[in-house]
Amino acid sequence: MDPLILARWQFAIVTIYHFFYVPLTLGLSIFVAILETKYVRSGDEMYKKMAKFWGKIFLINFAIGVVTGIVQEFQFGMNWSEYSRFMGDIFGAPLAIEALLAFYMESTFIGLWIFGWDKLSKKMHLAAAWLVAIGSNISALWILIANSFMQHPQGYTIDPETGRALMSDFGALVFNPNVMLQFPHVLASGISLAGFVVMAFSAWHLLRKHDVTFFRPSFRMAAIYALVGAVLVGTIGHFQGQFLIEHQPLKMAAAEALWETEQPANFSVFAIIDEESQTNTVDITIPNMLSFLSYNNFTGEVEGIKDLAAQAEAEYGTGDYIPPVALNYWSFRIMVGAGSLMILIALLGVLWSKDRSLDDKTLYLKAVVFSAALPYLAVSTGWILAETGRWPWIVYGLQKIEDAVSPNVPAWNVAFSLALMIVLYTVFTIVAYKLAVKYGTGDVKIRDNASAAD
Repeated sequence: MDPLILARWQFAIVTIYHFFYVPLTLGLSIFVAILETKYVRSGDEMYKKMAKFWGKIFLINFAIGVVTGIVQEFQFGMNWSEYSRFMGDIFGAPLAIEALLAFYMESTFIGLWIFGWDKLSKKMHLAAAWLVAIGSNISALWILIANSFMQHPQGYTIDPETGRALMSDFGALVFNPNVMLQFPHVLASGISLAGFVVMAFSAWHLLRKHDVTFFRPSFRMAAIYALVGAVLVGTIGHFQGQFLIEHQPLKMAAAEALWETEQPANFSVFAIIDEESQTNTVDITIPNMLSFLSYNNFTGEVEGIKDLAAQAEAEYGTGDYIPPVALNYWSFRIMVGAGSLMILIALLGVLWSKDRSLDDKTLYLKAVVFSAALPYLAVSTGWILAETGRWPWIVYGLQKIEDAVSPNVPAWNVAFSLALMIVLYTVFTIVAYKLAVKYGTGDVKIRDNASAAD
């Protein structure tokens, strides 16, 4: 057993499990705040019930998300000590700010939101709801600032004596151009995911004719919310791809399985990839489309994997700089395919929820119940592409993955913790799913004086 491989598997599994909860927290916190805003502005008790009902799903998700996220920070010191030694002066700053500012902020105001329904004025309680939403998303921002340095390092110097990366420009760290695209992309994915979760539960109730006066408007609001989020994800993702073409070209070349440089470049729709011989045995393409997606014109040159790998060897020395092509190729297509289906489903939901005819769209409502899996599939494959596509770097251009792992942690130790994490995180996920289903399919007749924690 190789400790490096085991450490990579452990971090990947823990991160993917944790990220099941993050986008729903981001998107649902805003959705609940919007519902409560409508309640305060209109005085309609229906919106108050909606805020409480969907707030329960948010609280369950937030609680499990916190539990699964805490372990991640310990991994940096335990499995990736060489990374922590090299990057600690930079990586620690945004993580500390996230914990001391954003996380404490959202945790404090969640308490006020839960227990303050009858103790705070309407506007004060609404302020708590929005501060929870703002705190949740600021928390994500600082995490992404840390990750963006790993993707596109700037604002640093290398200590000539220790070889460690030292922060030289905090502003450059915070305003990294990568995070200017990455954060809106993650936020929009959270909005679309939250919309689909609310749509799925609402569709389940509409199929059974449960509280249709509650779930019909819930469905419509969620469909609009999901459509906005899904369109924004696609739009921002387009510009993010163009940024990566310039700054991480091997990642995008691998995502297209583009072995040879092409001008103009064709977009691959379906390919059977032979990584050993560095060819595609089958490749169905759209002529010139990759050039357009990369540069907004149909004649641009897109460099291929072979040429880019040779350039990397010339710059960084002999080595393997080619990311796992098949994994990145299919991760990208699953992400885009799931996102395209989400736009279609949400658009139909917006169009069909204008009147009561939605109640009769039985086949569509059944599809919506299962469509909640689509955004989870999209965000997971998106992060797989983001992280595995910068192979072999853990910090792009500065530190390779094999140089970041802890040198003195034995393989059996990592294997044991990996097995333990898989069991624990699977249990947490099952518990979260069952609790969400229990409350999401439950009665909506909430007492006016009840707290969201009842």
